[in-house]
Amino acid sequence: MIAHIFIANKSFGDKQLYKELDIRVQRGEKIGLIGRNGTGKSTLFNLMNGVDPDFDGEVDLSKGIVMVSSRQEHHEYDHMTVLEYILDDLPEYAELKHIMDTYPEHMGENMRKMHVYGDALERFGSLGYYEIESDLDRALADYQLAPDIKSRKLSELSGGQKRMVELIKVQRARADLALIDEPTNHMDYVAKNSFVSWLRGAKEAVMVITHDRDVLGAVDRIVEIRDGGAQSFKGNYADYLKSNTQNITSQVNEFENVQRRITNLKADVVRFRRMKERSRDPGTIHRFKSLEQRAVKELAELSDAEKPTFWIDRESAGDLGTKMAESYSEHKARNIRVRTKQKADKSERVLIKADKISLGYVNTVLFAPISFELRVGGKIELKGRNGAGKTTLVQTILDTVHEKKPSAKVFNGVIEHEPHVTIGMYEQEIDPKYLDMTLQDAIELVHREKNINITDEKIKQLLSDYLFNPHADGGMAVQRLSGGQKARFQLINMLAGDPQVLILDEPTNHLDLPSIEELEDALGQYHGAILYISHDSLFTKNLGGDVIEVKPGNPGV
Repeated sequence: MIAHIFIANKSFGDKQLYKELDIRVQRGEKIGLIGRNGTGKSTLFNLMNGVDPDFDGEVDLSKGIVMVSSRQEHHEYDHMTVLEYILDDLPEYAELKHIMDTYPEHMGENMRKMHVYGDALERFGSLGYYEIESDLDRALADYQLAPDIKSRKLSELSGGQKRMVELIKVQRARADLALIDEPTNHMDYVAKNSFVSWLRGAKEAVMVITHDRDVLGAVDRIVEIRDGGAQSFKGNYADYLKSNTQNITSQVNEFENVQRRITNLKADVVRFRRMKERSRDPGTIHRFKSLEQRAVKELAELSDAEKPTFWIDRESAGDLGTKMAESYSEHKARNIRVRTKQKADKSERVLIKADKISLGYVNTVLFAPISFELRVGGKIELKGRNGAGKTTLVQTILDTVHEKKPSAKVFNGVIEHEPHVTIGMYEQEIDPKYLDMTLQDAIELVHREKNINITDEKIKQLLSDYLFNPHADGGMAVQRLSGGQKARFQLINMLAGDPQVLILDEPTNHLDLPSIEELEDALGQYHGAILYISHDSLFTKNLGGDVIEVKPGNPGV
């Protein structure tokens, strides 16, 4: 064991996040950390790496263990180049480099300093830092990043590029324990395959927060943060689904037994009380009083126990027996309620058409000509590398529908659409105009901008549907929402007004596993058209549709 994390208590205001949370990490094991949005996965990493010391408990690392973690925010590092940023975070690099650069100037024949200098040279070599730049070039190539990105400042990089720089930093650190938060968000399939390949072969222990089912398929163990504690499941995602189903069905049975016991105890209290009141013999009165007190005490203990969170994946839930399926349906955890277009339109008319369209900027062509027809009820997946032009194509479609001049240059072809077609867009980033607004005001603005009447009652209903507290969360600034909460706001935005076409750009980023399944189910029932970009292989498998490759080429090809 290289790490033991025990959190007796961690709270935010009146909300208790952890209670008796206990996790042990073995050398070299790969742990997938999962849990519903808001259960405190990122907070756990902050406790482990010392960013948040405000908790009751202990993070115990074995002697000499080196731990490294990825960052989500980079504002204070934006002035640094990629190379400077990576080198500055590598274990011991800055200290060893300082000794190697400065000691020759002043150590003279001082034996102590000569030993320090010699040890630094040896340690620098053992960590492989003499070859660091060539190592970084190979790592950049694995993620399809150009070598010259090393000289660019972090402020110049996209969100996806920063995420890959973080992974390269963590992988090159060669620490004993790596903490990685949502590594594959914004990654394309090639980069994700590189990360999964590294994860499978890494010598260091890795704890990775992720709901990417491809990544969870490569771990040795899954730890789920649930009901304030940590539940451990040996094996990968497929193993977790089996074990979780067994655990939940047992817990549902136990919960129902407790509920029946509560019902019986309530009846016992009433019965003992009546028998006590009717009795005349002091000994009999005392006997029924004692029985009443014991029943009241047990009833209080059982009633104070919080209801466990029950969730079973869609396929496993479908295999439950009738009785258990009914019990699970009654007691399962609340999930987001996605309301989509329900009325069928069997016309199959073309809503959006691309005819040999090729786009780019200035004199640079992004992709070879593309043609497709998106019909009512149809689904199209845009597939291609990051930077291939998928988002540019989507934005040009939106500009065309909204009768705006496209920001991209049209080298070839045309985009056509049905008059007055309505589009709901799920974007990776929230429009900055919403960030300083309260969540309630932002939802109201979303509807007003689409000329949709919205009432306070309807806003509260939407907040509840998407697992927000209508009273506590409605007044929160959008910029303070967690990644999962922002994703749920984006879903509200996309579906406002019951659009004819949905365009989704990486919709599963930041959503937890139950919410991803709920989204898949809702989109499966949607009767409008869907155009989407996703590098979640299970999401694309479940949603289906035609695949349009976006790949480099000349406009005349």
